[in-house]
Amino acid sequence: MKLATRTDSYTQKEIWQQPSIWKNTAERVMASSSRLKELLEGCGAVVLTGSGSSQFAGECVAAALEEQLGCPVRTVGGGALLTHGALALPPLRPLLLVSLARSGDSPESAGAVERMLREEPQVRHLILTCNREGRLARHLQPDPRAGVVVLDERTNDRSLVMTSSFTNLVLAARALGWLRDPSGFMSMASRLSAAGSAILENAEQLEQVAGWRSRRAVFLGSHCRFGAAREAALKTLEMTNGRVMTAADTFLGLRHGPMCAIGDRTLVVCFLSNNPTARAYECDLIEELNRKHLGRKLLVGAGVPGGLAANGDVVFETGRIGTVDDNDAPVLDALVGQLLGYFRSLEEGLWPDAPSKDGVINRVVENFRLHTKVEDGAW
Repeated sequence: MKLATRTDSYTQKEIWQQPSIWKNTAERVMASSSRLKELLEGCGAVVLTGSGSSQFAGECVAAALEEQLGCPVRTVGGGALLTHGALALPPLRPLLLVSLARSGDSPESAGAVERMLREEPQVRHLILTCNREGRLARHLQPDPRAGVVVLDERTNDRSLVMTSSFTNLVLAARALGWLRDPSGFMSMASRLSAAGSAILENAEQLEQVAGWRSRRAVFLGSHCRFGAAREAALKTLEMTNGRVMTAADTFLGLRHGPMCAIGDRTLVVCFLSNNPTARAYECDLIEELNRKHLGRKLLVGAGVPGGLAANGDVVFETGRIGTVDDNDAPVLDALVGQLLGYFRSLEEGLWPDAPSKDGVINRVVENFRLHTKVEDGAW
């Protein structure tokens, strides 16, 4: 197994440690439940914000939180808050802005929050971060409008790509919907941990898929799991330094144009829903790809129907995924995506910790100028 020759990789360590940290994250967030309830009290809406992977983390939980909290929940990129301020937010006030951040030092993360603090007095802030020394954690801690939850230091990935930080930020944000049922949340975290461990035990299957050396990869997911598909696509793109071009879509969305990009050397990763109705539509799409002889597929899910996989496809079957609700499964899909990206990086002869040899991308986005509006309306 190739990973055995790379035991000094931060990326490998940070991927494999995740199931053992998820329960710790659940405990940390629930320990702050009183403050979180205060921040949510009377809010007209909740907005999850971040940039890149942190934004995708918000997309993994927004729909589930809206269902549980009974108020509008939206994901807005940090860049949109920088460029458009309150215009990017729902008009309802008070509003809770939840910032998801690995380092808390990126220009968008800090700049967006600082703009909201200046311009929107009825916006409350919750910072979920992996870095207690980051700009967001340090500057917001004393503010009465804000709450800060710092995750275990192990989640502050040292690798270029977000892995442990991503899944633990998803889980931390997901906790907002479980504040009235902490024991239920802890039970769910335990199921996730068991399912994640089962995925890692079968990682060799995903290493074999990476060995196909596909030049394109398309990741498909429904509802909350579309956010995980976007993150999985980013992981392969980042860890192969752009040598493998990737995209993400919903199963039904693929028919509306993007299907034309699927060729013989395209990997199609299908995160199959546990919801029977959604699963039926997903299977229809997979059968259409089979009829059209498009791509080579990796089917990820529990109870994958016999005969659904075409010749040459791989079924990554783990029954434990079936014990997890679709609203909570994105962390497992993301884990599969991380493993695929990691193994594909090795196939390209790259170092997963720092695949961008020319320094085009970095662990933290490099500083750029923040444009601030002055009193006379000029910039």
